[in-house]
Amino acid sequence: MTKPILTVDDSPSMRMLLRASLTSAGYAVVEAEDGRAALDWLDTNDAAVVITDITMPRLDGFGLIAALRAQDRFCETPVLVLTTECQPDKKAIARAAGATGWIVKPFDPEKLYTALRRLAY
Repeated sequence: MTKPILTVDDSPSMRMLLRASLTSAGYAVVEAEDGRAALDWLDTNDAAVVITDITMPRLDGFGLIAALRAQDRFCETPVLVLTTECQPDKKAIARAAGATGWIVKPFDPEKLYTALRRLAY
């Protein structure tokens, strides 16, 4: 069985949009409402790709990326940042934490699919 894509966003409507777009393209999707919930799910599961927002309660996207990269089992897991943030300094922080790519909201499904294909998923 193929590992799902884990989407992490505190907005229920954004999680719904991501689920609809990704499942219509044939991807399996699991959702988490923030970085803490994502790490809790990942304690006993694996994701092929993590798509995360930056600004979230409890644990933001930067913290999630750093926590993933600190674990051997997730050091190679692709992490795409999907956020309204577009400042170069935030992109640099995400890149330094270990983000694989950056997509600005509102997202274009075709650009998201292209990014996933580039990750060989």
